[in-house]
Amino acid sequence: MGATGLSANTTEYRARLQEQSDDQLDIWASELMRDVAKRRGVIKVVADFQKAAHLDEKAVRRVFARGGGAPQTIGKDAEGHLMVPTISLHFLVPGLRAETADARDRLIAYLAAGFDELVYV
Repeated sequence: MGATGLSANTTEYRARLQEQSDDQLDIWASELMRDVAKRRGVIKVVADFQKAAHLDEKAVRRVFARGGGAPQTIGKDAEGHLMVPTISLHFLVPGLRAETADARDRLIAYLAAGFDELVYV
């Protein structure tokens, strides 16, 4: 095992993620969101999730609400970056599952994209 405890590189990490249960992937995705938000901010988490999951702004809003997030709490900062309350980031995970047929693949893409973040956690 590498520095992340799961693999030594992104390719191996992605392959090992494929072996995990949906519940485990959901937990890890939520934990990655929390940990990155603490170190780098909510805007970074939302932007990374949006990119990895191939969601436009409207889709992020829909995913957030479908996951249980209060729609009125999602918005933009002064610079126009999409953001949600830190304590509500986890709603993106079940929302993605409810909204997309390929949520598992998108969550794996998010986790794999965050591979370099894991070495700091």
